[in-house]
Amino acid sequence: MDVELFDYELPVENIAQSPHIPRDECRLMVCSRQEKSVKHTVFKEIVNYLKKGDLLVLNDTKVIPARLFAAKKTGGKVEVFLLEEIEKNKYLCLTKGKIKDGMEIKLKNGISANLEKTDSDKRIITFEVDGDIKQLLDDVGEVPLPPYIKRDYNNYDRQNDFKYYQTVYAKRAGAVASPTAGLHFSKELLDKIKDMGVNTTYITLHVGVGTFRPVKERVIEEHKMHEEYYEISEETAELYNKTKNSGRIIAVGTTVVRALESAQENGLLKPTKDKTSIFIYPGYNYKAVDALITNFHLPKSTLLMLVSAFYSRKEILECYKEAVLKKYRFFSFGDAMFIY
Repeated sequence: MDVELFDYELPVENIAQSPHIPRDECRLMVCSRQEKSVKHTVFKEIVNYLKKGDLLVLNDTKVIPARLFAAKKTGGKVEVFLLEEIEKNKYLCLTKGKIKDGMEIKLKNGISANLEKTDSDKRIITFEVDGDIKQLLDDVGEVPLPPYIKRDYNNYDRQNDFKYYQTVYAKRAGAVASPTAGLHFSKELLDKIKDMGVNTTYITLHVGVGTFRPVKERVIEEHKMHEEYYEISEETAELYNKTKNSGRIIAVGTTVVRALESAQENGLLKPTKDKTSIFIYPGYNYKAVDALITNFHLPKSTLLMLVSAFYSRKEILECYKEAVLKKYRFFSFGDAMFIY
């Protein structure tokens, strides 16, 4: 399948540069697969499309302040983007700036770290600290916003980004990108949903930077999907299996889809701790998910392909075209879709 089939035109002004406040009053496009209809509302009105007995599955991963600014002994600047913890105080990372193997750098509060080359574009950073660097990242790190969100890191609302690039139910630190479909839920909205008799449960999938990487291969089947670590608890698996034949499974975001579809076995969800590299594109037969809450995704991205597999490529691109015309906000801080 040609990657160009998943391209679309998006004016730059449609790319959201700031969060919507309040969270749950962003716009919501509601797409019925059965009726092939599109409706427009605000996110908190999603309660009108949920039913007693539904199961809402959310991703409780927590974004770490993975972008670090440092200086070399020469005074030169280095930017470090943490990707994955290898062991305590040692991470795979990406860097910007001229780097030599074994180079020492210092973070803004004087913490020292060493950089080592690997056989790929990634490097290894080792922090010279007592204790765990994770406890210090709030002080020395910045929010790892995706590249299409522009910030002047010398002058920006740091606390605003820290607050709104995190879901209100974030719990388990490890992601370097936000599960953005969940950003639209306020605590009040979640309470209202639970009061309706809609069950909620959580998986954990630590979103990696690979989620933003474009498909470079012309034929999408040749694309090698990135891995992401995920966990599904016994409690979530039990609630899922109890609901499957009596109510709808509603995934909040593509990360939840990837976890649920990866852990599906003979019609049941199994408790799992593993990495998934599942690649979902049109032709895939969904087994685990009945409805999907998601944001608007980048052209030619694996996330757009996943959503296209859930509905259809043609219908999704028509929805995107309408969203552009109606000035919806796209990508991480953007508006939402509910597809059922």
